[in-house]
Amino acid sequence: MRPASLAQPIFAGLVAGVTGFASSFALLIAGLRNVGATDYQAASGLLVLCVVPGLITVVLSTMYRIPISVVWSTPAAALLLASEGTDDFRSAAGAFLLCGVLLVITGLWPWLARTVTRIPKPIASAMLAGILFPICLAPVTASVQEPLLALPIVLTWLVLAKLAPRLAVPAAVVVTVVVVVLSSSGVDLSGARALPVLAPVVPRLDLAVVLGLGIPIYLVTMAGQNVPGFAVLRTFGYEHAPARAIFLSTGAGNLVAAPFGGISLNLAAMTAAMAAGPDAHPDREKRWVAAVAAGGSLAVLGLLSGAATVLVAASPPILITAVAGLALLGALVAAVTAALEEPAHRLVAIVTFLVAVSGVSIAGIGSAFWALLVGGLVMLWFLPWRRKHHPEVVSD
Repeated sequence: MRPASLAQPIFAGLVAGVTGFASSFALLIAGLRNVGATDYQAASGLLVLCVVPGLITVVLSTMYRIPISVVWSTPAAALLLASEGTDDFRSAAGAFLLCGVLLVITGLWPWLARTVTRIPKPIASAMLAGILFPICLAPVTASVQEPLLALPIVLTWLVLAKLAPRLAVPAAVVVTVVVVVLSSSGVDLSGARALPVLAPVVPRLDLAVVLGLGIPIYLVTMAGQNVPGFAVLRTFGYEHAPARAIFLSTGAGNLVAAPFGGISLNLAAMTAAMAAGPDAHPDREKRWVAAVAAGGSLAVLGLLSGAATVLVAASPPILITAVAGLALLGALVAAVTAALEEPAHRLVAIVTFLVAVSGVSIAGIGSAFWALLVGGLVMLWFLPWRRKHHPEVVSD
């Protein structure tokens, strides 16, 4: 491949890597801290979740000559931030480890992949919407509680969401950095705390945390990231993406990352479109270079993990959640749309959403798990009535 022909995919990949990092690193750090991680452990989690998926992206894309973009799970990070189930980070790391095991099993046992991806869309999407909803309220709350800090961020996002949508969230993050630095004298990005760090923990398997956090992380990763990720690849003509290799690689990477604070890994969706689409290169056979560039840039950005964690720690929590909410508005719109798409299942979707958004915890198990369970039971309850009164929806 001629150097001149490499410029376009490399640039597209760099933009994808930087955009993916800037769009959700604050959410990831806040989520890790919410389940008991110290600043060092959160920085460690961000570091491994840049380096490990970045390397997997480079290896898989080079091997298969397909733009396979692997990233951390943004829905899983949102689940952590919304969780009230644990403040024991060792138990949270155990839940991350379980997710890695389930991803490996998914690669080895195709039946599991088919079963998980067949969770009714109204239930899976409504659960995800319930997780995202409280976070997406944060920009409104922050604008009222901290107007001088929050309004410049929200207005920046609002303007660019119309003029340059891909730049809206990264620009909002930049404005957040400026606002935090100007409003706080405690931000020191030059000291030892700003350096990248690995802080291993010994994972602990707690049944309540496994059910309330580990399994929902796996499910939202599959339904909220992997399924759309494969759909993006198919959309751009990559119908034969190596699903087994992707699940095994992300699962193994998850097992490596979990003791260092790494949540689940998965196919990218938005940044995958940036690397797999025609903007990366007119020739579909050359777009894998964009994914390699995206993976490489993500791995390098891991060096900023310490500084990013210092910045998040110095920020008012509501401000970080507000930035995360702006980044997740598109995901919330997609989840709500998918949940309510089928009129026959809208009641089921609303019930699932309400249970998820309630934040209830029963026996130490969080609302995401109960939302799936209640949504499934409500759907089963209405099935006989549908078959009797609406034969046309028997196939549902």
